[in-house]
Amino acid sequence: MVTALVLLNLDRNQIKDVSQKLVDMQEVSEVYSVAGRYDLVAIIRVKNNEQIADTITGKFSELEGITATETLIAFNTFSRHDLELMFSIGE
Repeated sequence: MVTALVLLNLDRNQIKDVSQKLVDMQEVSEVYSVAGRYDLVAIIRVKNNEQIADTITGKFSELEGITATETLIAFNTFSRHDLELMFSIGE
């Protein structure tokens, strides 16, 4: 499994519509509306890097309203939730 975080800039009036279209994609597990330099963060989880490329250059580019993207490919995942499961003793 490969995970990528895609930081997106959008036309302001398209945020709600683009968010819904992104979350409807099978490759996208979560979409966050965020404050700061970017408008949205989309989490992509797929089998390989080629699927990340196909999703971003193919499916994302078909959406009207996205003005720019920056993609971060995750090397490792560190999660408090995962660590808690590893160390729980069946409570």
